Amino acid sequence: MKSPSWKAIVATTAVAGLGVLAVATAPTQAAASAPERHHAHAALSTAQLAKLPLTDRDLTKKEIANLAVVLDAYHVAEGDSLDPGGFIDDFTEDGVFTDEVAGQTYRGQALGDTLTRMASIFPDVHRDLKSITVNGDVVSVELAIQGTFEGPLPTPAGTLEPTGAKIDVPTADFWYTKGGKIKKFDCYVGYTAMYSQMGVDLDWAGAVDKG
Repeated sequence: MKSPSWKAIVATTAVAGLGVLAVATAPTQAAASAPERHHAHAALSTAQLAKLPLTDRDLTKKEIANLAVVLDAYHVAEGDSLDPGGFIDDFTEDGVFTDEVAGQTYRGQALGDTLTRMASIFPDVHRDLKSITVNGDVVSVELAIQGTFEGPLPTPAGTLEPTGAKIDVPTADFWYTKGGKIKKFDCYVGYTAMYSQMGVDLDWAGAVDKG
């Protein structure tokens, strides 16, 4: 599903308006606090649902509501509609986001920090949703994270300067909702593909030599 169609959908379902939302770097303690906000999500119409890459279109009203909050999370995480405060508000008070591949978990303000950090590296970050499955309170998404490497990336070896390289990274997201908000978000990112596309070569020879 290309960006114009699903972007148009989430824009209409989000009153104020996603993995990956972060990269494998340590979370910041806090970013500038976004204003507190509470927004509802309009029901998706039959026409809007028809434009989404759903694996099953026979959804209950509750499943459609759960899908709406997830689509809003993706929308506010986009480079051209970035809203860290809106992303935080899509979660329950004790909601968590886990980058399963990097082994990092984010809560509270750190949820919004992940968006800011990602956008600082890929200002035009976009998530191309390829397949969406809704099963009760769980929304599973196959997607590709796309963008242009235009910001510096801090690494343990030093700062990786931007090259303008394009990324198109296979990703799987699993959203667990409760009461119309996101309780838990697990994201699996193809970091090996992402770093390769950014021009980072894995030093296999160095690893072998150390052995």
